[in-house]
Amino acid sequence: MSSPTKHIAIIGAGPAGLMAAEVLAQGGAEVTVYDAMPSAGRKFLMAGRGGLNLTHSEPQPDFLARYREAMPRLKAAVEAFPPDALRAWSEALGQPTFVGTSGRVFPKAFKASPLLRAWRRRLDADGVQFAFRHRWTGWDAGGGLLFETPDGRRAINADAAVLALGGASWPRLGSDGAWAEILAAKGIAVAPIKPANSGFTVTWSDIFRDRFEGQPLKGVALTIGPHTVRGEAIVTRTGIEGGAIYALSAELREAVLAEGTATLSVALRPDAARDELIARLSAPKGKQSFSNFLRKAVQLSPVGIGLLQEAAVASGRSLAALPPANLAELINAVPIRITGVAPIARAISSAGGIRFDELDAHFMLRRLPGVFAAGEMLDWEAPTGGYLLQASFATGVAAGEGALRWLGGRIESSE
Repeated sequence: MSSPTKHIAIIGAGPAGLMAAEVLAQGGAEVTVYDAMPSAGRKFLMAGRGGLNLTHSEPQPDFLARYREAMPRLKAAVEAFPPDALRAWSEALGQPTFVGTSGRVFPKAFKASPLLRAWRRRLDADGVQFAFRHRWTGWDAGGGLLFETPDGRRAINADAAVLALGGASWPRLGSDGAWAEILAAKGIAVAPIKPANSGFTVTWSDIFRDRFEGQPLKGVALTIGPHTVRGEAIVTRTGIEGGAIYALSAELREAVLAEGTATLSVALRPDAARDELIARLSAPKGKQSFSNFLRKAVQLSPVGIGLLQEAAVASGRSLAALPPANLAELINAVPIRITGVAPIARAISSAGGIRFDELDAHFMLRRLPGVFAAGEMLDWEAPTGGYLLQASFATGVAAGEGALRWLGGRIESSE
């Protein structure tokens, strides 16, 4: 005689939650996905607005190293569901992928919406149920899951639960980090949630801000301490953001939190040797303006020249009066004083979350047997480039498989 069907509650309809739902439903469980928003995958769709970067094609050791301190805790999950598996999963949903020139992996449709629609169809076919506008608020005295709904409070009894509520970035899309207090009240250690892959504030002069807001710094090298990243940054009205900034966001954030400010060094011509720059800067200027001279002699962009002017003014010097050797040094070490971290509501992702010591090898909370956790609500961070989604998918798979194991192996539906 078949054992009775087990009911599993998935809380959170993002990539981690939906992947856990798929694993559990295909394992024979009865699955309901609960989410506070009116529909699934709100943040997933936002991530795909500029082209859905699913994962990355770089060699696995380099890939895993992107997870920094959390790599040992995520390694098994990512190795069990690696980038190739994610690409195969996408293709099975009718969304083949390709590798871009940067090594990043995208669906050929380049959007999140076709993939999410196909995924929802498969989940529906697997019998997964959805309950939207259900905001999870904790547990009742009997261990039931509590939700606030349009029809009032509702208690749900489940044989197991997977928490996949996301971090705290873009809260209007559903991930507001409110779960942290709920879990802390249960004695579960939660690392403070902070912005990741975020912009930073800089006190620009009015002239620089008004002229260069929205302008990119291309082909630069950014350095803080021993960490250097090549790429692009964008001047904003209140500071600086962009891919190279996001790649250094952990170091910049921790420096700001520890010291109140941080100094970011910008190399405007990172491939130009100092002696070469000095030679070019020693050439006669003629009647051209100093800005035109810099533009022609060392191929600096207007925004790059503006950064040099900002640095010179801040140090009480005249840029045009600097000797060629000093100017050459400044060009490849322009200091930018970072004064703060942009609000978490605008960050691409967040750092912090449930500490891994609270989880067993199958992503179950040790203090709450039968409750699993996955995705961005765990204590890890990664740069943009496909690493965020890859770990969210992989931990969703791991939590789903962990729940199946906990329930006694592969679950067979009752006749």
